[in-house]
Amino acid sequence: MTTATNTAGQPTVLAEAPLRQARNSAAFWAATGRARGHEVIRRPGFLAVAGDERAGLRILIQQPGLAADELAEIAELTGRAAGPVDAEDPFSSSDLGHLGMRSWQMPVMLRPPGPVGERVTNATRVRNEEELGAAERAVIASFELVRFEPYRAGELFPMALLEQPGVDVFIAHLDGAVAGACVTVVEDGFGSHYWVGTQPAFRSRGVGRTLMLGSLAHLADLPVTLTSSRLGRPLYESLGFTATTPATWWSSR
Repeated sequence: MTTATNTAGQPTVLAEAPLRQARNSAAFWAATGRARGHEVIRRPGFLAVAGDERAGLRILIQQPGLAADELAEIAELTGRAAGPVDAEDPFSSSDLGHLGMRSWQMPVMLRPPGPVGERVTNATRVRNEEELGAAERAVIASFELVRFEPYRAGELFPMALLEQPGVDVFIAHLDGAVAGACVTVVEDGFGSHYWVGTQPAFRSRGVGRTLMLGSLAHLADLPVTLTSSRLGRPLYESLGFTATTPATWWSSR
C-alpha cells in the first residue's frame, strides 16, 4: 500500500484521497455558495449548492453509497434546479443516470507534503478586485463557461470569496497579461486545487505549470488533492501527484 507522510507524522494512504477530495470540494463549493448568496444544503451523504439560472445546482457526494432518501432528495433538487446541474462523486459509487445526465470519469490525484522544487515569480495570489476580475475572466475563457456569458463582474468569483477561510485565488502572467488562474482551498489539513485553467491564446506555453508551482508553494507542508482531466494528468504527475481512484462527474448540459 502506497503512503506518504503528513504534517502530523501520520501516514497518508492513497485510498484516503477520494474522501479528502470529497470533503475539500464540499468546503470549496460551500464557500462559493456563501460568497454568492446561494442556498447551501448539507446532508450526511451529500452537499448541494442551489444557485440561479446561470450558476445552477452543484452536488458534492460525500460518502460511498447514498441512502434512498438522499437519492430521492437529489432527484427533487435536480428537478427544480433553476439552471444546469453538475454533480461530483469521488467514490464513483452513486448512479445518477436516471436523472438524465451524462457522465464521465477523471482520476482523483494526491500529492504528499514536500518542497515544490521550483520557484516562480509570475504566479501571484489575488489581493484585490481588479486581480479577481482578471482571474474570473481567465477561468471563464479557459473552461468555456458560456453559462456566464455575457460577462458579469463578480458573478463567478465574488469578492466575498477571498474572505472565505482557506480559499485563495492565483493568477499567472505572460506577455504582460493574465494568462491563467486557479483556486486553492485548505480544509482539515489538506489542500486542493480547482479551476486550473489557461486562456486559449496562451496554451502550450507553460502557464499551467507556472500556476501549479506558484500555488503549491504555500501548500508544501500539506497533502494536496485534485481531480485531473486527461490532458492535465502528465503535468500533475510531474509535480508529484499520483492518480488514485476515478471520480465520476455528472452534468445536465
